[in-house]
Amino acid sequence: MSAIRVQGLTKSFTMKHKQPGLSGSIKGLFKPVVSEKVAVQPIDFTVEQGEVLAFLGPNGAGKSTTIKMLTGILHPSGGEADVLGYTPWRDRQRLAFHVGSVFGQKSQLWYHLPPVDTFELMGRIYEVPMNDFRKRRDDLVERFELGNYLHTPVRKLSLGERMRCEIAAALLHRPQIVFLDEPTIGLDVVVKAMIRDLIREMNREEGTTLFLTSHDAGDVEQLCKRVIVINHGQVILDDSVTNMKREYLTHKTIHLKLAVIPEQPLLLPGVEVVKQKGAGLKLSVNTVETSIETVLAYIVQNYRLEDVTIEDPSMEEVITHIYAKAGKEQGHESSG
Repeated sequence: MSAIRVQGLTKSFTMKHKQPGLSGSIKGLFKPVVSEKVAVQPIDFTVEQGEVLAFLGPNGAGKSTTIKMLTGILHPSGGEADVLGYTPWRDRQRLAFHVGSVFGQKSQLWYHLPPVDTFELMGRIYEVPMNDFRKRRDDLVERFELGNYLHTPVRKLSLGERMRCEIAAALLHRPQIVFLDEPTIGLDVVVKAMIRDLIREMNREEGTTLFLTSHDAGDVEQLCKRVIVINHGQVILDDSVTNMKREYLTHKTIHLKLAVIPEQPLLLPGVEVVKQKGAGLKLSVNTVETSIETVLAYIVQNYRLEDVTIEDPSMEEVITHIYAKAGKEQGHESSG
């Protein structure tokens, strides 16, 4: 069953500008030029219950506008959206009882109060029966290891401690969908790993549908199986993370350790020696021109090999490549 279904959803904003000839004059204030800015062009996608989806795009691509429509904050200019059987902008209050949100740059915790007080408030806002609330709160406190700072004012918590409390607060009312906006922004490597483990756990154990936006490639690679990329308000990619990595950046890196320093150069189409230090070589292979199997067969036939490592492109490279490709295509369309 679909948790989110979007058909032809669009959003435009009316913009007012001073007339070019009246800039700086009083008339320019009263006779502005009105234009329309399209933030989201007609988009279609479906998210299944229990799915973990990455919703990606560069700044200004339409991600936040789409999420605001899905949560009922904004009314669309056209199209339809169904979230858990509700039309978000018509049923915002009822929908709120079934969704949660975590924003890396905007806290829902009371800054001067300890997290336990915010938890109490959230329980009352979402009308969770007291016995259920206490049981749920205690379970989340134990699972997220919040006991040591549950009664510490939020202003005194580290960013990592606060984010764990943010996620726990969003889960108190057992939402079916959680919107995660940059949940690991600004965190160190250790805390990022902990936050990702917690997100995976709530998806695995409770079947929570997760709708993730992030500029951190590690979030996408480690949490999501599917990705939607949006640019200039249009969906430019909807595929599995695995396919995205395989199809949208056609090169791999091979690290070689040879038994002796090579006397003859490695000459294969699509293969470039990026670095060589003694008997160690780093190769960049364009897999469109030459397959990895062909490269390895050539190396085994012509060199004495001690060790070999093959690296896939990083998720960050893949995403950057997709954005660049989309930008070029947009440029061609505009010039045409």
